This record gives sequence, structure tokens and C-alpha cells, in this order.
Amino acid sequence: MKKKILVIGIGAGNPEHVTVQAINALNEAKVFFVLDKGEAAEDLVRLREEICARYIRNSDYRVVKAVNPPRDRADRDYLSAVDRWHHDRATLYQQLIQDELQDGECGAFLVWGDPSLYDSTLRILDQVLANGVVDFDCEVIPGISSPQALAAAHRMPLNRIGEPVRFTTGRRISEEIGDVSGSSVVFLDDGTALTAIADQDLEIYWGAYLGTPEEMLVSGRLPEVAGEIAEKRLKARQERGWIMDLYLLRRSRPQ
Repeated sequence: MKKKILVIGIGAGNPEHVTVQAINALNEAKVFFVLDKGEAAEDLVRLREEICARYIRNSDYRVVKAVNPPRDRADRDYLSAVDRWHHDRATLYQQLIQDELQDGECGAFLVWGDPSLYDSTLRILDQVLANGVVDFDCEVIPGISSPQALAAAHRMPLNRIGEPVRFTTGRRISEEIGDVSGSSVVFLDDGTALTAIADQDLEIYWGAYLGTPEEMLVSGRLPEVAGEIAEKRLKARQERGWIMDLYLLRRSRPQ
């Protein structure tokens, strides 16, 4: 029998974001693959373990941890650096599936948020299948994404009536800011992009650690709150060693 891999979206940080479909999938899997990103991000591993303990009805599952391959952040060629990083992760995933999962068994990767949005697990698993060394079926279980959690926390819709919503990154938003129309949800900003556009006449809705007891929210006109957000980000990173945040930008409307 073929091996089976489940890619399960587990929400943006609150264990109660886990859907009924995801709970059923958790109880189907016998092996859970977790990438260890070091001491600074051990909270992310701990939350995955908490979700398993909370929702899995049987005790015969096991968690397999592996060290996440590092990405070369000094390489100025971003796409090439990411390609090499994905290759290294595909090699690791292939070894894990080959060694830790028996024929006919079901394994799972627990993905923060939703597997379709700024997560590379599916791309990497496609690389593993393309290598032709191990074969498996793959099923995706969607999860509550961080933009959904952000909108809920700020009690707002993501879009204005008749306007689009765009998903982009911190690397790109400073280049695109002149063309912003509708709403832009910005991922993966280390604070550099937000600092670069802090003088723009935009509204911002920012959130960090969404869905967790440490959740932080700031909203308002960007020039007025950019400094507050920068201070909160710096303090949180110093205290916890990591931060997971995103924000929504839209043009301010005339008063």
C-alpha cells in the first residue's frame, strides 16, 4: 500500500482555530513531522505538540523532529537562495518519509495558518515526488489563515466594497506602494519595509502572535503609529526571540 502524507493547516496560533476536518486528519496520521528551528522558535514546536495532545484520541502516534536546514540570508540573489533552501528541505523530507513511514502508514506536516498561503510545504513535497525515490499520496486540509485572524482581531472585512485585496511581501511593498489600490496584506516584513514607507498616507492594521495570549494589535494612520509598531516589534523579538506578524494597508479616505 502507498504511503500517505497529510498537510494540515492548524490556524494562526489559537489551538481552537483547528477545524473539525483537521481534527479528523490528526486522528488519521500516525507520524507527525516537525521541523525544529532552534531554541528561539521552540514555542512553535510546543504549540504543535499541544494541538496533538489536545485533539488526538489515541496515544499510538509519534512525533518525529528534524533540524530545519538554514537559509542563506546573506545571498543577495533571493530566489536562488530560496531554491537551494527548498532543495535542502526536499532532501530532508524525502529521508524522513522514507525512513520513518512504513508502506500504508499515514504521516502529517502541521502547517501554520493555511498551506496555500506563504508556505512552501506543498512545493517541497512536489519536489520529493518528482525525485522518484519515494511515492505517496498527498492530501491537503485547509486552515484558518493569518489574514483571516488579523481581520477578525480588528473586527473588519479585508476588503472595502468593490475593491480588491492583494497579498504581498515586505520585500515588494516598498516598490509597489505607489500603485496600492484597495487593500494590501503584507507578509514577511522584518520591519524594514514598514520603516521605509512610514510617511505614506495609509491606514494600517497590524497584528503579531495572532490568536495567542501574547497577541498584539495596532491600527491607525501609518505615520502616526509606525513608531509604536516598531517599538513593539523590537521589544517582542528581544523578549521571545522570534516574532510572527503581518499587516494590512489601504489608502486613507478623505475626512
